[in-house]
Order: sequence, then structure tokens, then C-alpha cells
Amino acid sequence: MVEASSSSEMITLTRTGAAENVALITLNRPTALNALCRQLMQELSETLLKVEHDSTYNVIVLTGSEKAFAAGADIKEMAKLEFADVFQKDDFFANWDTLSHITKPVIAAVNGFALGGGTELALMCDIVYAGENAVFGQPEVSIGTIPGLGGTQRWPRFTNKSIAMEICLTGDRLSAQDAKEVGLVSKVFPTQQLIAEAVILADRIAKNSPLIVKTVKKSVNSAYETSLNQGLEVEKHLFQSTFATNDRREGMAAFSEKRAAKWSGN
Repeated sequence: MVEASSSSEMITLTRTGAAENVALITLNRPTALNALCRQLMQELSETLLKVEHDSTYNVIVLTGSEKAFAAGADIKEMAKLEFADVFQKDDFFANWDTLSHITKPVIAAVNGFALGGGTELALMCDIVYAGENAVFGQPEVSIGTIPGLGGTQRWPRFTNKSIAMEICLTGDRLSAQDAKEVGLVSKVFPTQQLIAEAVILADRIAKNSPLIVKTVKKSVNSAYETSLNQGLEVEKHLFQSTFATNDRREGMAAFSEKRAAKWSGN
């Protein structure tokens, strides 16, 4: 692994993977269990955009420490805000929206606490891997507010209404294994093995055409935002569009010729 150049104080960007085309982005605010303050979220947004626009990166792995992925939003910072601060100032939400608009696949590797905004951050990712010590939850109701960064919307889409209501109305925590059982997490691994497993998955994805991978992500995401009939139309259109790409031609030719494909990205 090679640490990439970065001016961030709370974010570490490392180049990794078999072909060094995987971006490992690490939340690095250990004194506050990676609480998601404005500075951290701004630096994360800037790093994500840097990776998004760098064609040498194909897949992103987002992680924290073994103790905490992100223990939540920074409550001390939020406690000072008034209604006008969160209603009129777009910058409160702007840096959070960046992750949900990244076109490259993002794998969340969650160890330790992922509470409140930490869970919401993981839910913005495309795939969630968890360490055995991971803990998820939406405790906002216990401090007089509600999840405001997607928690009430993504939980019922990823699990079901009953689970979403129970988690958001009680503030109860969910273990890694329980999160897997309800569909929030794809796989659970030993804590110290988690990041390596996430990078292995990233490598498997990165072997495919970056263009087609982005197309797959766009199509799957449409399933959460449209009706079935609308989603099928999106899928059909995107499927048809692949037949205008050189990578589709190369992929099918390589299959017929029993060789590895050489992707051009167009």
C-alpha cells in the first residue's frame, strides 16, 4: 500500500489493491472516535471528489479504525446550532451528499462503532462489510432529534419498515451479525481481517471495465429510487447502451477467444 499525497488532517488516502487501483480512504479522528464534524466531512468530500476524478482509481474502500468507523455526528458541534443554521445553510448537508453521488463503487469496511451519522455514512456506500465488533444504530431519538442524513429513508429500503421503525424509534444498537441477518451488511469478518477482505472484493470489482462497473452501479441504484417498471426501463436502456461501447465488444471477444479482456474504459 502507498499513501497518496493529501493535505487532509482527518482523512488518510492510501493507494492499494493488486493493481494499485483501489483507494483506501480512512477516517482519522481517533481522539473523538471519528465523530463526523464539519472539518472531517469537508475533507472526506474533497478526497472522494479527488478519487472520483482520478482515472487511476477504480474502486473505493471507506473505513475508520478498529474501535470506531464513526461514532456519529459531532454532537458538541451540533448542540450549538439553531433552526436557521441547519435550514438555511446548504453547507450543513452539502459535504454529506458527495458520497451518494460518487459513480465509482464504494465499499464500507465497518469496525467498531457506526452510530447515527456513522451508520448513515455506511448506508450511502454500495456494499457494507463489517468486522465482528461492529455496532450499528440510530440513537438520535434519545437526544431529541431524528436521523437527518438518510437514516429514516435508507433503513426501510435496505431492511424493512418494522426493523427501520424499531431502530429509529428506540435508538437500540444492532450487532454486526444482526445487521447481516436483516440485510444491512453483506458479510462479517474477524476485526483484523476486515480491511484485507474489503480490498480483495475491491480487486475483484476493479478487474472489470470501469465504464461497465459504473453502469451496473447506476442500474442497481435505480431499484431503490423507482418503481419496478421504471427500474426495468432504466436497466433496459443501460443494457442497450453498453452495445455502443468498445469494452462490451472487447469483453465478448475475449470470452470467445478464451483470453483476459483488455479494457479501454470507453
